[in-house]
Amino acid sequence: MKIANRMDNLSPSVTMAITALGRELKAQGRDILSFSAGEPDFNTPEIIKQAAIEAIKAGHTKYTAVEGITETKQAIIDKLKRDHGLDYELGHIVISNGAKHSLFNLFQCLIEEGDEVIIPAPYWVTYPEQVKFSDGVPVFIDTDDSTNFKITAEQLKAAITPKTKVLLLNTPSNPTGGVYSEEELLALGEVLKGTDILVFSDEMYEKIMYDGTKFTAAAQVSEDMYQRTITINGISKSVAMTGWRYGYLATPHKDLVKAMIKFQGQVTSNVNSITQYAAIAALEGKADEDMEIMRVEFEKRRNIAMEQFNAISGLSCVKPDGAFYLFVNIKDITNDSMDFCAKLLEKEGVAVVPGLAFGTEGYFRFSFATDLESIEEGIRRIKKFVSENY
Repeated sequence: MKIANRMDNLSPSVTMAITALGRELKAQGRDILSFSAGEPDFNTPEIIKQAAIEAIKAGHTKYTAVEGITETKQAIIDKLKRDHGLDYELGHIVISNGAKHSLFNLFQCLIEEGDEVIIPAPYWVTYPEQVKFSDGVPVFIDTDDSTNFKITAEQLKAAITPKTKVLLLNTPSNPTGGVYSEEELLALGEVLKGTDILVFSDEMYEKIMYDGTKFTAAAQVSEDMYQRTITINGISKSVAMTGWRYGYLATPHKDLVKAMIKFQGQVTSNVNSITQYAAIAALEGKADEDMEIMRVEFEKRRNIAMEQFNAISGLSCVKPDGAFYLFVNIKDITNDSMDFCAKLLEKEGVAVVPGLAFGTEGYFRFSFATDLESIEEGIRRIKKFVSENY
């Protein structure tokens, strides 16, 4: 059997591969601590579970419109207005099977061969793979600790060419937790004025913010940014609904929405009907108290993990303003993150993701979306590994 050539350009997810390897080793009896997955360790709030049960009992188990049921789309519209002052209509929303699916649909519907997509690095592992699969060209802008891994207006201006089609922003960022302020987004928007460049703004972690930092949506900073921004979001991270598979996008361009409905209709059709009804409770804010409990606990874990990592000779990390990751700098001891992470897993049973997977060498990503006892034991093992091997 010959596999299609297009698959040659698609790489498997390193984060998923490491997570799977960790589970396999654990099943074999190894004492494995995994900090590789981007998944909250909390359960889905009870009010959302009950909404799903009620939907089943009410018989909401049939096909829905490809782009989602009206009630859920309206809940998204209300949420975007309430949180960011943004105005959308029912014809501006598409619900998909997670933000990853929303992004894939976007690239398939908008990117043509040779189109360039600007991606700040470090980046979520999926971004460049989806661009390449759509025959586009990922163009990376490198960042580092000095700017909390955020690009500047000057860097953006230098990266733009006549082939640039999209700027892809992720705020708060996976893997760094960096958050773009209103002023920073305005500065990037000024660079884009007068161009046809679109902004894909992945805001999946917007509810997981720390130290009172304010989240600003890219589309809310100016009318120009509103018109060019396609907001991608969901409830997987904020309300611990990763397995429910629910993401959405919002754009004022109805022609794009129609194209995406046409495409999704031939690929997956609608999102699980029960998930759509359950999502309404989250979007309407009925699980906000549960979300705050999670956020407070994540902030506590972040603070403890940061303090302990920064006390290890040769390691350092900047404080993330959002999400639930630390992007730990190992450049003082090695610039080979793949080798570091492979040996760490082999010798100490600790699974973290090499920075190379995110396009930035000399780091590893550590998820603190797990219990504090495991975090402290994992960092203790990392400290032991570093002291004995570097």
